[in-house]
Amino acid sequence: MVSGKQLADFGYKAFSSSMLLLTVYGGYLCAVRYHRLLQRRRERQAAAGPDS
Repeated sequence: MVSGKQLADFGYKAFSSSMLLLTVYGGYLCAVRYHRLLQRRRERQAAAGPDS
């Protein structure tokens, strides 16, 4: 039989793990967005020409 403490410990670990995964995924999304922003900026500068 599972005690209340064991159940609470499992719930805490599951919650902590899901929060960690969400944080890592959020960081990944931010990094991808930032990379695309820089890529578009480089494309615009290249299209404007070397004199600008």
